[in-house]
Amino acid sequence: QVQLVESGGGLVQPGGSLRLSCAASGSIFSIYAMGWYRQAPGKQREMVATITEDDNTNYADSVKGRFTISRDNAKKTVYLQMNSLKPEDTAVYYCNADVSSWRTPLQRFNYWGQGTQVTVSS
Repeated sequence: QVQLVESGGGLVQPGGSLRLSCAASGSIFSIYAMGWYRQAPGKQREMVATITEDDNTNYADSVKGRFTISRDNAKKTVYLQMNSLKPEDTAVYYCNADVSSWRTPLQRFNYWGQGTQVTVSS
């Protein structure tokens, strides 16, 4: 089984910064694309940023220039550095990853973390 565990959320003032982390654990053979998504109250979950195993990145227009996604393959961890935070960034942030396990190394499965709350408010 594979688990994704996020950390780093919290309350921050507008203009502030936070760094989210998501560590993958379990019987992992390989990790492919990883990403961050968010869901605000009453809204659908949306993509924030993604990163491929080749470090190609993609960002939602609303966060370009403010957020940076990165990964450390040795630590099986993906990060989201969030700068110049705005109240509209308030949401539960979820980590997502495509992973293959030692049990089925040629099959990729998609996993979600449990989410971490980010609140931007003065």
